[in-house]
Amino acid sequence: MIEEILPDLFRIKIPLPKSPLKYLNSYVIRAPERNMIIDTGLNRKECLEAMLDGLRELEVDLKKTDLFITHLHADHFGLVSKLVTDGTKTYFNRPDTEIIEAFGGWEPMLEYAGLMGFPRDELRNALDSHPGFKFKSEWIPELSILSDNDTVKVGDFLFKCIETRGHTRGHTCLYEASKKIFVAGDHILNDITPNIQCWSDQENPLGDYLASLDKVRDLEVDLVLPGHRRLFRNHRERIEELEGHHSRRIQEVLKILKGGPQNAYQVASKMTWDIAIESWDLFPLAQKWFATGEAISHLRYLEETRAIARETGEETTLFFLNQA
Repeated sequence: MIEEILPDLFRIKIPLPKSPLKYLNSYVIRAPERNMIIDTGLNRKECLEAMLDGLRELEVDLKKTDLFITHLHADHFGLVSKLVTDGTKTYFNRPDTEIIEAFGGWEPMLEYAGLMGFPRDELRNALDSHPGFKFKSEWIPELSILSDNDTVKVGDFLFKCIETRGHTRGHTCLYEASKKIFVAGDHILNDITPNIQCWSDQENPLGDYLASLDKVRDLEVDLVLPGHRRLFRNHRERIEELEGHHSRRIQEVLKILKGGPQNAYQVASKMTWDIAIESWDLFPLAQKWFATGEAISHLRYLEETRAIARETGEETTLFFLNQA
């Protein structure tokens, strides 16, 4: 499905089968010299067919088209290897590039998840069901690195890069000041809340995310182009809603820990999730993974504020209210 948003700016809905996200919004800017595609979809047949059909209808030649990828998650980056040609520039951010360059396999993340309480006998199956593992890009092309405040000109559009850490370490949005459009990636979504996961004790992604919401609050925006679901207009109102959501989440985690020390998996199992499933035991394994990652991000945030502390044993890490 193709939608014209502004002259020469289009949205192609890229299906994400069996995902609660439903589809990815891929944005295409047509220009006389070089076109640009913003985000691509998973590396799977259904995504590629939808992308190529849309580009064909728009008469966009991939040989005259560059890519801008907001962040490294596979539903945004996965199709890159299928779309690049010899002349393609693939614009990407430095922090997420460093994750790719330093990637030593999934084992450290699995080990960390085990320490956070994720059942060790389910870890391998959780990885096998993870879309980032199943549908990642087959290879990484040369990346053209853009940093905070850098600009990209495409036809009549002049986009400014705004680094918005949180959803990933280097997540980057695009802002077109003259047209007052904000390409938000997964930083601000309208119908759902972005998943803020944490899989490292060295990071505080929720703290980064809340700071990044504040960073874009004062922009003059008429229309937000998110990575998923509906386009929307009042970004400041949505930022307040997202801040309120995480404030309630923080209070929920503190209430859960009043019941005594618990690991992150246990905390996740008691949190409230917007999913039409009766019990935690019936959650799909991939959703348990995402939920646990989000629980960890809230626990790490509370650790940084010294509201909670931890005790790390050989098998698991327990979090508890800090009475000091």
